[in-house]
Amino acid sequence: MARYVVTAAWPYSNFIPHLGTVLHLLSADVYARFLRLMGNDVIYVTGSDEHGTPIELEARLRGVRPKELTDQVHSYDVELFSQFRFSFSLYSRTESEVHKEFVKDFFRRLRDKGLIYQAEEEMPFCPNDKIFLPDRYVIGTCPYCGYDQARGDQCDNCGRLLTPKELINPRCALCGATPIWVKTINYFIDLSKVQEPLRKWLESSELDERVRNYSLDWVRQGLKPRALTRDIAWGVEAPFEDAKGKTIYVWFDALLGYLSATKEYLMRKGLGPDAWKEWWQDKDVRTVYFIGKDNIPFHAIILPALLLATGEPYALPWRISATDYLLYEGRHFSKSRKVGIWIDEALEIAPADYWRWVLIRLRPENGDVSFQWSEFYRIVNSELNDDIGNLAYRVLSFISSRFSGIMPGPHRLTAQDEEVLKSIDSLTDDYIRLMESIELKKATEKVLEIARLGNKYLNDRAPWDLVKRGATEEAETVIYVAASVVKRLAHLMAPFMPGVADDLWGQLGMEGKVSETPWGDELRKGPRPGQRLGEVHPLFKKLPRDFLDKIDEVIKEARARANDKRPPLLREHAIA
Repeated sequence: MARYVVTAAWPYSNFIPHLGTVLHLLSADVYARFLRLMGNDVIYVTGSDEHGTPIELEARLRGVRPKELTDQVHSYDVELFSQFRFSFSLYSRTESEVHKEFVKDFFRRLRDKGLIYQAEEEMPFCPNDKIFLPDRYVIGTCPYCGYDQARGDQCDNCGRLLTPKELINPRCALCGATPIWVKTINYFIDLSKVQEPLRKWLESSELDERVRNYSLDWVRQGLKPRALTRDIAWGVEAPFEDAKGKTIYVWFDALLGYLSATKEYLMRKGLGPDAWKEWWQDKDVRTVYFIGKDNIPFHAIILPALLLATGEPYALPWRISATDYLLYEGRHFSKSRKVGIWIDEALEIAPADYWRWVLIRLRPENGDVSFQWSEFYRIVNSELNDDIGNLAYRVLSFISSRFSGIMPGPHRLTAQDEEVLKSIDSLTDDYIRLMESIELKKATEKVLEIARLGNKYLNDRAPWDLVKRGATEEAETVIYVAASVVKRLAHLMAPFMPGVADDLWGQLGMEGKVSETPWGDELRKGPRPGQRLGEVHPLFKKLPRDFLDKIDEVIKEARARANDKRPPLLREHAIA
């Protein structure tokens, strides 16, 4: 049994997550569930990223303190994530006292090792808004690729990490004014001191080739000192002398959340304040990160550099699963422009497991993918209803009506029967290989192949005709083989659609929850002859034929219902 820490990028707490944000949490959840079903010991942690100027400004607009806003966002997110059936060990927050003390202690130790120093720098200040601008609130032209909407911390086009001073024609993202440069004293972390050990680790790491090569290219060009503190009030207080009014830069703050959340989780279990080290300072523990491609530099360069800088035996990233962008009908999600669907709105349109399956089917593993309602409609009605749901209902309702709800046993297997059973074992092997390599979208294809194989087999063997001809034993064998396919589907759907899988498990008459029971030898066993089925009913419900014709109305109504349920600070005063 291996040990894993599975993590996902922390959602930013200025508003409710949209489908693109939740995809990382979902991917991590699917993988964590799979690992547990395979018998591994897994901690899955993430949390709310609450600090930084964007939240400070959002709170100011609403006339409240930042923590009042993030308290409401965090609580509501926890509720929504529960509805999505995310199996977190802990969903923490950067306002956790455990987190704040962890961050302070971590950077005190780096200062004591000589990696943190004070220096004067010029920071962008908006003369119109009268505030220091955080890096991402300065936009301009990237000096490397010429993209004219690059942010002061990173270019979304070429991925380069930047500083505001590097931008050509910088301007305030809030009002468009040209910032002035004001001298201030900040604390810096000298990443160049860990450049060589970072390069050696990257070269020998098991990271995805794209992530590794991208990061090595960065490191070979030379790591520069980066500002660790900012002149803003909302964040983790900088734990240094003469640092009054300064907080830790939000990215350095949030990256350490993976460690602090593990510490908090184990402390809540009563295992003491140092139990986290048995996970994060054991190099046999595998740490896995689910992020967007724009976050690769922070997770493949900055975080391992921080951990290496301590000189302590930290478990460095084992896998970084970085997806491309999920777009909404060809455009980037945008709260201000009302482009996209937010997860509470999504839950007003379809059940959580529908969304879990659809989002993994659309997971952008090799290039950006655009969410389209026509594809949502096709996946729900064709894949879920016609392929998976149809097979399960045909098989179980046949047993219910023809065999009084008692699972029949097999008799003499034909070559076709044996080939079907052999095929589902082979497809299961493919599925496990793909899940282990975090090719989640491809793994769902194997689930569909099994369902389609089962439907074809059932049509070819036609047990209803065998019953009519009096070939009862042959019919029992056929329906048992088909039920074996259905049982396998219940197992393999569990990481993706745990609620549906548990429902199907109960219909098969099995005890417990298939989504929470390690597979072991049970995975490849058929159903138990003589087992009484549970209540048989369709697993899914088709979307109406006019769904696409009425999609604008569907979205508007879902948005209004979701808005009514939101905490006060997250409600829109007018719903478009």
